[in-house]
This record gives sequence, C-alpha cells and structure tokens, in this order.
Amino acid sequence: MSDEKEKKPKKGEGEKGGKPKAAQAPDKPAKARGPREKVPARLAEVYKKDVVPTLMKRFSYRNPMQVPRLEKVSINIGVGQATQDAKLVEAAQRDLEAIVGQRVVITRAKKSISNFKLREKMPIGCRVTLRRGMMYEFLDRFISVAIPRIRDFRGLSDKSFDGRGNYTIGIKEHTVFLEIDVDKITKIFGMDITFVTTAKTDQEAYELLKAFGMPFVKREEVLEPAKA
Repeated sequence: MSDEKEKKPKKGEGEKGGKPKAAQAPDKPAKARGPREKVPARLAEVYKKDVVPTLMKRFSYRNPMQVPRLEKVSINIGVGQATQDAKLVEAAQRDLEAIVGQRVVITRAKKSISNFKLREKMPIGCRVTLRRGMMYEFLDRFISVAIPRIRDFRGLSDKSFDGRGNYTIGIKEHTVFLEIDVDKITKIFGMDITFVTTAKTDQEAYELLKAFGMPFVKREEVLEPAKA
C-alpha cells in the first residue's frame, strides 16, 4: 500500500474543490387562493326578484321569458370642434372610458364636407356599447348618482321613445358623473345615451325603465301603447 497521505480539502472547499453552496431556505408553502366570487350587479338581481313579477302582473304575461329586458346601453359623444383641434377627441375618449370602465371606439367621418372643413375618416367623436353586468352597473350609477347631479332636473321626459321600445336621453354636461374630475378636464362634452330593450311597445319599455327606478316626469295623462 502507498504511504502517501490523502490530501485533505482546504478550508472552505467542497468535495470537488469548489466553494460550498449556501444553504437554500425551504420553499414556503403557497397560500391557497380560492376562486373569486363574482358579485352580480345590483339591478340584475332587482330585475329577477322585483321587475319580472311586477311586469308579469301588469301585462298578464304567461311566461317569464315574455317579460321585456334591457339588452344594451349605447353611449355616443360627438365632438363638433374636432375639425379645429384633434386632441379634443382624445380627451372625450379618455373621459368616456373613465365613466364606463370599458374600451371606447373612435368614430370617423364617412365622407368629406368642405363647408364644415371635414375630411373623410377624420375622427369626430367616440362611442361605446355596454352589455350584461357593465350595462346594469352603469344604469345603477346613472340613476342613483348622475341624474340627481343634473342642473335644474325636474324629471326625464317620457316622450323620447322611438316606437320600438328604445329610449334615448341627451346630457349636456358629462361632469355629472363622479368619475370626472372637473379640475382636470379639457372641455365639457355632451352625450347621447340610448337604452335598448326587447319591449315591443313604448308602454312596456316605459314600465320596464320605471321599475328600475328611472325618474320620469309625472304627467296626468297615461302613456298609451302605440297602435299597430
């Protein structure tokens, strides 16, 4: 046998001659995350529990599927001064996205009109369509918060139905929504809001929106359904 002594590894060296690796801390167990609960919109629950039974009794529907419902909400902002300042369209788009919480589409001119200094495909406004939960949440904020902030408000007109169950309202100042900071806006814009329903007559659409809490002006005469 050889008398050579085995060389001992130097201090600080591992078996292979390298530096010892730092001890790794044991992995912490990941926190268990349960599935997120989807909270339904308040007016969506009101429609199922209150509006449907009320309208079935009012119009003698036999099936709950016959009850008219809110299908979508369309919002449009037209910027007439966009021909002079294109940045106004960007400001309107930014403010509308803050109000609805959804991506907004920019509308463009379909043809050129020289008298108005309008060229084809020039941006002249923006629009958005809300459905399902976003639609009900906007309607709730519109009725509960925005309408009471309208200047000299005395009730919504019940004559703005189009004969096919759709209702349109015009707002002069978009600052009635709490999402808009008056100190940071570039310009005050007006907007057109259309509530599209599945109602076949204006009377049914009127009762549907009224059941949601839409504050229509009080009149002595009763709104009669359109004749076929």
